Amino acid sequence: MSLRSSFKSAFYELLTLSVTVSLLSFAAAAPSLAHDHDDDDDSYTIGLWGDLPYSTLQATVGVPNLIADMNAHRLKFTAHDGDLKQGSNSACDAGLYAQALAFFNSLEAPAMFTPGDNDWVDCDRPSNGGFNSRDRLDYERKVFFSTPFSLGQRKLRQEVQTDPLCLSANGTKIGCVENRRWTVGRVTYATLNVQGSCNNLCDTNPDPDEYNARNAAVILWMQQTFAEAKKRNSAAVMFITQGNPGWDQADPTRAPLRDPKTLAETDGQPDGFVSLLTALRAEVEAFRKPVAYVHGDSHYFRIDQPFLNSTGQRLENFVRVETFGDNQGNGNNDVRWLKVTVDPRSRDVFYFQPVTVPANRTAVPAPTRN
Repeated sequence: MSLRSSFKSAFYELLTLSVTVSLLSFAAAAPSLAHDHDDDDDSYTIGLWGDLPYSTLQATVGVPNLIADMNAHRLKFTAHDGDLKQGSNSACDAGLYAQALAFFNSLEAPAMFTPGDNDWVDCDRPSNGGFNSRDRLDYERKVFFSTPFSLGQRKLRQEVQTDPLCLSANGTKIGCVENRRWTVGRVTYATLNVQGSCNNLCDTNPDPDEYNARNAAVILWMQQTFAEAKKRNSAAVMFITQGNPGWDQADPTRAPLRDPKTLAETDGQPDGFVSLLTALRAEVEAFRKPVAYVHGDSHYFRIDQPFLNSTGQRLENFVRVETFGDNQGNGNNDVRWLKVTVDPRSRDVFYFQPVTVPANRTAVPAPTRN
């Protein structure tokens, strides 16, 4: 073989090796993507959880058990509806968000997340480190929402509210990138940054400027979600939020009280929800198909239909879902999740099943297997 032929052969071998390494590197770097439109009418299951962890025991034992249980169910995706820690006496430092990111990325299915007031609004409490609340939300946007993909080991590409509508810590307008939207099997989902603590209008340092900007963006995103659902001929819509806005006069210990017809708050607290609820009611009535509104915040698992129209009639196509939340005094007792079967071909679309994690049973031990 001539020197030229040897050189040529070596060159092509090196080129092939280089291309192979490049392709392998790309495959390793690229996210493992989940498909959102496969088998549009097939049923599937998702997992909902939130307001966890609130203690070291829950963080080190309860939540890892819950994640393992979710992973065993081969879910289409999961969603955490906010509050990564307890509201007081717990720092909003980098370690908090790193721990949460590790939890989310331990989930095999795409993992969705919407921030909670304990993660940012209430971080200005002295016992939480006295942080600037807007700064903590800016930090969450960098940690959890820096790409158009979900968290989790498998990623799902999402639509993102990138228009500069929200206020940053330095007062500039930035994208509300935590507000996300995706469609799976003819059902449209969206996260909305809606908070406890009067939606940032009460507690330690109320911030009406931040609230006004974010609330307007949330309402717009909600309205655009319904428009997208109609365009796609979606069978249903689900919103995932944190704050419990209160729906009526029935729950004074856990939620704002409001007139269910006018939606005005009646307990004398600043009302950070009335404009959202008014706009939501109009959209729910016009959409006519099933709408699920998922939230956490008040730590009381329930599925009900508290939303009324202006004459006091129940909106039959609307269901409120509050996920299990912390009960620190009982350890891992409420470190549980909610399994939702989604069937776009069915009349009600959403079917809910509370799941007790066997390893987290506290009051009544799991039965032994024979």
